[in-house]
Amino acid sequence: MARTRPHARPIGVNTWVWTSPLTDRSLEEIAARVAGWGFDVLELPVESVDDWDPRHAAAVLADHGLGASVSLVMGPGRELVATDPSTVSATQDYLRRVVDAAHAIGARVIGGPAYASVGRTWRLDPVEREAAYDELADHLGPVVEHARGAGITVGIEPLNRYETSLVNTVDQALEVVRRLPEDGVGLMLDVYHMNIEETDLQAAIARAGDRIAHVQVCGNDRGAPGTDHLDWPALLGALDDAGYDGPLVIESFTADNATIATAASIWRPLARTQDAIATDGLAFLRGLMPS
Repeated sequence: MARTRPHARPIGVNTWVWTSPLTDRSLEEIAARVAGWGFDVLELPVESVDDWDPRHAAAVLADHGLGASVSLVMGPGRELVATDPSTVSATQDYLRRVVDAAHAIGARVIGGPAYASVGRTWRLDPVEREAAYDELADHLGPVVEHARGAGITVGIEPLNRYETSLVNTVDQALEVVRRLPEDGVGLMLDVYHMNIEETDLQAAIARAGDRIAHVQVCGNDRGAPGTDHLDWPALLGALDDAGYDGPLVIESFTADNATIATAASIWRPLARTQDAIATDGLAFLRGLMPS
């Protein structure tokens, strides 16, 4: 039997496509453009909690009729496992501030690798990994409770093996979230990382099931969805089957900012322009869905 077309859902884009760090001024400019192109959601990273004003952001998004999602950022020094108590406490404080920012702008999910700084890797045998997941659950628990109080879900994002050694796959992320309250934490899936780590993307989505809290999309090379080798109709169909009805948010990065280009290994242009990553991806994803 032929699969029906994936059902319509909101499409978003992360401001990292154009800039880092996000500021009030750049948010104003980006929001106007993406709303004009027809996006439904704008995703705002919180690199530092004072980069942009949540009250101002809420007004800008409302003015342009945009929904919101929020990316947490685990830069150097942000750790919840295998570190000292003061670092854990500071990281928890940062994550609670991200929750507060999300609440202020009406986002329902914060997502990212809420466990260790991106790029930190170390070897773990099975016993050590279980202990690390127990420790992570203990340290993430107070953040999840804060998020539950604000009506927000924390999305744990598996990253590829080059960016972390702690949580690389859907199955590993499920081992973490099963240790925490179901209504406060889930999985954030990013097809870029899944394309590296999962042997069967549709099966991994099926295993994630109703624990999927948020989904980020891009081409397999971080370019626009649809310019790559991924089977997008099958991916979106798997998300439908899993019951996920939230947004698909295009996440890519600009090579113009040296810090973010190095962090994300963006060494060449991924499209003819940064705008094209967004507009071509939007057109492709909309074309897969009923009008």
